[in-house]
Amino acid sequence: MAQLTVTPEAARGFLLDGKWVEQGDPVEIRAPYDGALVGRVYQGRREHAEAAVAAAVRAFGTTRRLPAFERQRVLRRVAQSLTERKQEIAHTLALEAGKPVKAARTEVERSIFTFNVAAEESARLYGEYLPLDWQEYTAGRWAIVRRFPLGPIAGISPFNFPLNLVAHKVAPAIAAGCSMVLKPAPQTPFSALLLAEAVQQAGWPDGALSVLPLSDDDAGILVTDDRLKLISFTGSAAVGWDIKRRAGKKKVVLELGGNGGVIVHSDADLAYAAERCVAGGFAYAGQSCISVQRILVERSVCNRFTDLLVAGVKRLTVGDPLQESTDVGPLIRERDAVRASDWIQEAVRSGARLLCGGERKGSLLEPAVLTGTHPGMKVNCEEIFAPVVTVEPYTDFQEALQQINHSPYGLQAGIFTHDARLLFAAYEELEIGGLIAGDVPTFRIDHMPYGGIKDSGLGREGLRYAIEEMTEPKLLVMNLR
Repeated sequence: MAQLTVTPEAARGFLLDGKWVEQGDPVEIRAPYDGALVGRVYQGRREHAEAAVAAAVRAFGTTRRLPAFERQRVLRRVAQSLTERKQEIAHTLALEAGKPVKAARTEVERSIFTFNVAAEESARLYGEYLPLDWQEYTAGRWAIVRRFPLGPIAGISPFNFPLNLVAHKVAPAIAAGCSMVLKPAPQTPFSALLLAEAVQQAGWPDGALSVLPLSDDDAGILVTDDRLKLISFTGSAAVGWDIKRRAGKKKVVLELGGNGGVIVHSDADLAYAAERCVAGGFAYAGQSCISVQRILVERSVCNRFTDLLVAGVKRLTVGDPLQESTDVGPLIRERDAVRASDWIQEAVRSGARLLCGGERKGSLLEPAVLTGTHPGMKVNCEEIFAPVVTVEPYTDFQEALQQINHSPYGLQAGIFTHDARLLFAAYEELEIGGLIAGDVPTFRIDHMPYGGIKDSGLGREGLRYAIEEMTEPKLLVMNLR
């Protein structure tokens, strides 16, 4: 099969039931940086979504019976395909997502890791033995518990990691033996289609993975159709909780937003903490749900830390994502840059001080640091999803914990301290899915459990944990009397 190269000349089809389909409406995909035409894709219609669900139902009859070694072999082949096409895929990511190309290469490498770990986990779907002879009438009885694939799955992925967050849905589904229909983000379909091609060429059964761009209305069947047994969604909180409301009987895994908090205590290595906060707050222009957004620093060292932070931010290079020197590229849409700029100005009008950045040119926003904010400002209490952080002092450590918890979100937080008592107090009291000690909340390695509480979501990703979501335990009781 010829490989799907991304060019502006012709619209690209989508994968449906083992075939590349060129039907529906051609949609232009434009680069966030300069609006240049990246390419065109066909957007499927409702009938295509219905056909994809029907294909997934049929294919599940095959995938549920595939032995571990075959699922593992498919996953290894996908990882190898991504490795061979790393530069091409990274270039595509930089174009359609506006991600700096050096960060795009890192995303491809993470996706390769994701599929390799999924290959390992596909052979580790362990069960357990249960002795049942705990009462007189159960003498001679015992049981085993095995995990079985849940069924056909729907996946909806976001724009900000258009390859690796697709991988976090597709790879565990293959490992678990589930079929899937995946709707990629409308701004970044090419990365998902390239991955779909790799999965198809790896030998995954026809119909077991369909990847098709869809309008929100036409994708509604993925939410409401009871033949799909789980929906895995990554995106905004408003959309995610509405999906849960409409999902009916199916399981729902939601990876939603955040406004990542960091605590820097006076005993921390301030230079290291500032360096990590620069990386965590401004990588990919802050467009990650675990980006650093709120930094709380013990008052005695706050000025020194802030000086280090601002100096690091000023060293960042903003510009063309295809340039190797670029650290911060554009936001995905100009209107997102306008919104973030408006929030900055709103904070300044309410008394905050802008220490650096904040200038906007089209979809580019200069990395900004604010201080003198209060918790009710949008730059603190909502998810800004832009290269903007706030820095505020605290006097009492418990006060800092309360400020981190004063948020509708609860995804991840970071803490810099060498005091184990403070670290474990934070671990006990913070209302989050994960605490990162000695680093920023932006830290993630792809096999760890990842997810949040409150408005940040429901369930966990990370290969083994996602596979558990995509399988269900089944009990066999044996009576030998």
